[in-house]
Amino acid sequence: MSWKPGDRREGLASMVRVDQAGEYGATRIYAGQLAVMGDRTPMARMIAGMASQEERHRAFFDAMIARRGVRPTALQPFWNVAGFALGAATAAMGPEAAMACTAAIETEIDLHYQQQLEEIGDSDPELAQAVAQFRDEELEHRDTALAHGAEHAPAYPLLSGLIRAGCRAAIAISKRI
Repeated sequence: MSWKPGDRREGLASMVRVDQAGEYGATRIYAGQLAVMGDRTPMARMIAGMASQEERHRAFFDAMIARRGVRPTALQPFWNVAGFALGAATAAMGPEAAMACTAAIETEIDLHYQQQLEEIGDSDPELAQAVAQFRDEELEHRDTALAHGAEHAPAYPLLSGLIRAGCRAAIAISKRI
């Protein structure tokens, strides 16, 4: 199915575009964290597990973009660098800051996916089912991050607030560009 500008399904196409961009960004954040942390600590293994789920989410939206003819975001090269840099910077601050990054992002993604589910209703069962499943997994990531010291990161309220604001901006921009 191909969606064109002005099509009544353009809103759904925007959802697919932004979700693919977000899942791609998440894979890059985790790649940046793992590049700094390595792969030998329990925290790194936990991050690698979350990264694996994000890869599965991204692959789903990559396929949906191709199958439905949705234009991907033109900002993917930017999200590639920005995501990796955010992951590397928070990991360099320490494991708690890496977890604070996950908690902040997944808090925003929960709100984002919940809003999408309300907008989708029963108009697109395939997209609704994926968003609901992925939202549950993102909430697990948030809860894991909180349980592993996210709130003990240096300047947690500031760090979390900045990351959440950046996430909201990325969502808004990727819907359109």
